[in-house]
Amino acid sequence: MVAVIPLNDASRRPARLPWVTLAIIATNVLVFVLELQRGDEFVARWSVIPAQILAGHGLATLLTSMFLHGGWLHITSNMVFLWAFGAEVEQLMTPARYLTFYLLGGIAAMVTQVAATPDSTVPALGASGAVAAVMGAFLVSYPRDRMRSLLVVLVFVRVTYIPAALLIGVWFLIQFFSLRAGSAASSGVAYAAHVGGFIFGVVTTRLFAARVG
Repeated sequence: MVAVIPLNDASRRPARLPWVTLAIIATNVLVFVLELQRGDEFVARWSVIPAQILAGHGLATLLTSMFLHGGWLHITSNMVFLWAFGAEVEQLMTPARYLTFYLLGGIAAMVTQVAATPDSTVPALGASGAVAAVMGAFLVSYPRDRMRSLLVVLVFVRVTYIPAALLIGVWFLIQFFSLRAGSAASSGVAYAAHVGGFIFGVVTTRLFAARVG
């Protein structure tokens, strides 16, 4: 098993406390606690069901579903990636713009997932689409930055530094080709949401950014 876990941007430090990113992480954690307490019925109620969305039902879940997660690994990985890339992307925008960008990115990701699986009755949930939008924004804004990351090879772990363009680019290619290969059906991963969120981030970052550099 080989895995790369981004930790933070080693090339720069946030000029101010990324409190919006911290608030988003806290909200996801609180909602996950509610999931553990209220069970599958709560998750099913607030997740996106593509077939229902196309029938005009449960439109609010396009927003609520991005705060739900399928388990400990799901939420942990999403929040680690959000912290690694979100802290710097937040610096590009005002707090209100960044929050708007994040939420719209998550909605765009879920809309993409619905379009890709219109007949599905399987719940779609998770922050990964919104996080993918943040990663797209980071790629556009700081492609040459180096990401401090954990490289895991079987049981061996070391800290390494990887160019953001390489790390994010490889991640996106994996999502894209997994989507093309139809891997979502067997893995349960919403690759379409990842691709849709990422493209949203790449295309719209300049519209939301107060500065770049």
